[in-house]
Amino acid sequence: MKPLLSSKIAGIIYALAIGTFGILHFRNVDAMKASVPDYMPGDGSIWIYFTGACMILAAIAIIINKYARLACYLLAAMFLIFVFTLHLKPLLSGGFTHLLKDISMAMGAILIGNNSSK
Repeated sequence: MKPLLSSKIAGIIYALAIGTFGILHFRNVDAMKASVPDYMPGDGSIWIYFTGACMILAAIAIIINKYARLACYLLAAMFLIFVFTLHLKPLLSGGFTHLLKDISMAMGAILIGNNSSK
């Protein structure tokens, strides 16, 4: 079945948002380093650069529709890893905003991946 035009437009808008988040990771490394848990190996900035690059690459894949399904599924996996490694502890103290955001972004990536061509 051919995807609807509205699904393609939604995918492009989602990709632009993800790409913007990726760029912001590169521009705000020092501010974001504080969110990297101490148990993660390395300096912390490497993880910020890595996730930013992943977001930018996923955005490009969605926009040009090359490996979009794989990129979306990997992006969703990354967001779900964030949920379990970064956001569960704040959830226990009442902070659930970032958890909900990342779950929503993961589910959006899965939906877009499901609607992309093989």
